[in-house]
Amino acid sequence: MSDLQIRQIQEEEYPILEDFLYNAIFLPPDAEPVPREIIYKPEIFVYVKDFGDKDDYGVVAEQDGQIIGAAWTRIIPSYGHVDNETPELAISVLPNFRGKGIGSEMMQSLFDLLRERGYKRTSLSVQKDNPAVRFYERLGYEITGERLDHANHEDFLMMKCL
Repeated sequence: MSDLQIRQIQEEEYPILEDFLYNAIFLPPDAEPVPREIIYKPEIFVYVKDFGDKDDYGVVAEQDGQIIGAAWTRIIPSYGHVDNETPELAISVLPNFRGKGIGSEMMQSLFDLLRERGYKRTSLSVQKDNPAVRFYERLGYEITGERLDHANHEDFLMMKCL
């Protein structure tokens, strides 16, 4: 990757999290794309709404001046919520840049940032049939439960000790 930089997200970049939230929505291979407006449903928008609170942390992957990925955590009442000390993770890499190790680099950088801030673990929610389950397991996440999401998809609740 030429000129790839992983760095903390800057306040003026917070609005791009909406684009990455949309790109993070898992669609099975045969599924039609969902309308972008879906991210404004309250149960989804909570992942980015008013980002910048004291427990909000994020990193971006930038290449040749373009932000191509984002990973962020928040303590919010959402699908992967465990307790008020465990930030929930969201990650997204633009489709043309997936499968190149960028997600792993962002995650490691975010884990380091969370450790520095004193967090002991992080959680996430992922659909059972999403291939990302294996990605999260490689990064040290373990399945700790199962739930149904807003669309009645079966999700794994996953946790990683930092």
